[in-house]
Amino acid sequence: MSMPDLNLLITLDVLLAEGSVARAARRLQLSPSAMSRALARLRDATGDPLLVRAGRGLVPTPRAIALRQQVSELVHDSVAVLRPVGTLDLTQLARTFSIRTREGFVENFGAELIKRVRAEAPGVRLRFVPKPDKESTGLRDGSVDLETGVIGKSTGPEIRTQALFRDRFVAVVRAGHALAGGAITPASYAGGEHIGVSRQGGDKGPLDDGLLALGLERAVVVTVAGFAPALALARASELIATVPERHTGLLRDGMHSAALPFATPEFTVSMLWHPRLDADPAHRWLRGHMRAVCGADRPDNP
Repeated sequence: MSMPDLNLLITLDVLLAEGSVARAARRLQLSPSAMSRALARLRDATGDPLLVRAGRGLVPTPRAIALRQQVSELVHDSVAVLRPVGTLDLTQLARTFSIRTREGFVENFGAELIKRVRAEAPGVRLRFVPKPDKESTGLRDGSVDLETGVIGKSTGPEIRTQALFRDRFVAVVRAGHALAGGAITPASYAGGEHIGVSRQGGDKGPLDDGLLALGLERAVVVTVAGFAPALALARASELIATVPERHTGLLRDGMHSAALPFATPEFTVSMLWHPRLDADPAHRWLRGHMRAVCGADRPDNP
């Protein structure tokens, strides 16, 4: 099946609006004969005369009357698609953004982000979805609009990224724990019982490498998949949780936190998005708020 000439939609829209071949020709800057040929092509394409003679003028057929509103909307929408993007009217923006994050993000940054977004764009909804892995599939297929995390080898090479903040690991214990009474040493840290955090279920990581360099090893007695359950266990036991400092701020309320007493690398938390959304004004607006709320625009961020 051959593709119809979509330019005929513009011609039909003008013909139905003017009800005259001559006036439609002047409006489209065509000759009357060219407009007559276009009307003939429209009749062939639709299988309907569309405009018929009535005295000295033309009147639309029932099919033309039925098509008038639909054709007008199609032409309007097509013109809007091809027109450069104008100023974003946030008060009229109605859109849902899906944001994929690890636990701790919503608890620490979600309320302020929602407050900012709702103040400017009450029709916008945010949908936070869990992040069980680092794969970029959701960004590629459009099911995720924005993501936060540490850039890794599995991050697609085409994915756009922007740093939000630097973070570091801290040791966290319940109030009243033996380690909460004084300075933590490498030996006292390694001598406690620990909660491992791993989405893949592994026991070892960069923390263990740092201890190993000092000839020490920690005992991981339980492993969980996220920071929130690690902190919940530490809050109700003698176990030690080691979690990112900024990412878990509110989750650690009422607990004792301390810098690790040995060298561990800091890491950068970034936001990630697909390049097809790079120039989208609404998405750029959301990224600006993400940066302001939890990232590099904060005065306390190094």
